[in-house]
Amino acid sequence: MNVEFINPFLSSMLNVMSTMAQMELTPEKPQLKKEQVAKGDVSGLIGMVSEQAKGSLSITFEASLAIATMKKMVGEGPDEVNDEITDLVGEITNMVTGGAKRQLSEKGFEFDMATPMVVSGPGHSIQHKAEGPVVIIPLRSAEGKAFIEFSFD
Repeated sequence: MNVEFINPFLSSMLNVMSTMAQMELTPEKPQLKKEQVAKGDVSGLIGMVSEQAKGSLSITFEASLAIATMKKMVGEGPDEVNDEITDLVGEITNMVTGGAKRQLSEKGFEFDMATPMVVSGPGHSIQHKAEGPVVIIPLRSAEGKAFIEFSFD
């Protein structure tokens, strides 16, 4: 998978979390993901299509990080994953993809995005839209982990 394609999503995720929630995430070593089971509790998944590629991105939050993110962004939040948290994860997924889309268009990659879909619950699965390998990058913070996944044809 092309690193030129991955880096804009990673930098956009770090930027969104830093500017919107004043939270610093530290990327860990990228890995190939073999199974469809999510590593966290709530995931935003968005499909993308261009002339050059077809694929999808997912961002999964551990419950603790998703709840802490809401509390930092709006000053209050629930104590467990609920509809507000799933809406927030969908919106973050949208913001990250939008930021990456801007960076990629500057490099000549244009693509259309679908509306994010959000799935939650322990042990939920993520069905990527592409046939290619799935790369997962864990992101560590004091409040918990997030995982960003990419799969492109």
